[in-house]
Amino acid sequence: MKKTILSLSLILFATLGFSQILKPVKIDSLVTVSLPANFTKKDTLGQQIYQGTAALGFITVIRAPNATNNKPLNKEKDLKNVFKTFAEGIRKQSHNGSIMNARDTTIGNLEARVFTLRVDNSGSTGEAVQLRLFILIYTTEASYTFEYYYPEARTDLAKDELKEFSSSIKVASDLKRNDQYISNAKGLSTPVKVALYGGVPLILIIVFIAMRRKKRLASEA
Repeated sequence: MKKTILSLSLILFATLGFSQILKPVKIDSLVTVSLPANFTKKDTLGQQIYQGTAALGFITVIRAPNATNNKPLNKEKDLKNVFKTFAEGIRKQSHNGSIMNARDTTIGNLEARVFTLRVDNSGSTGEAVQLRLFILIYTTEASYTFEYYYPEARTDLAKDELKEFSSSIKVASDLKRNDQYISNAKGLSTPVKVALYGGVPLILIIVFIAMRRKKRLASEA
């Protein structure tokens, strides 16, 4: 999937500048996003690929079914590892790419990962610096990748369109966290661990000293 995303992003921006109104499109029965009216759809190796030229950026959306032999993720940290692996894979495929502004967010009831890949080939090819905003949603059944690709020089101009695109992503209300990972248990927080593993022994020591002192005073009376 990651190689497909990279190759699809290597497009020219000569066609940009023709205003395209974004309209809601159902990716499947669970996910909807707004795309340019001129979008195209391709089915490649089981993946559904949507592409379209917006007014100031190029949009790609990919729905990729997960392998049938994939084991369900167990905990939230497993999901975060999937996000981390995906972002790192994208970075490694790009020349002179670096990850910016990586963060987790919530879309509907699901966790998602947002990050921007900054690709600077100006020193080698003379190309203008490009920015690629990625939003990744992972479910047990499929992974959804949303990308908005634009020249860094257009950052201020493109921010409204980028916001319109990213905020248009909607997921069905019946998609829950257990469609991403099985267990909702987060484990003990760091303060609780400190209190439990550090505080309890200290309390036992204090009680032990107090009991010895009480016994000693009683014997001296």
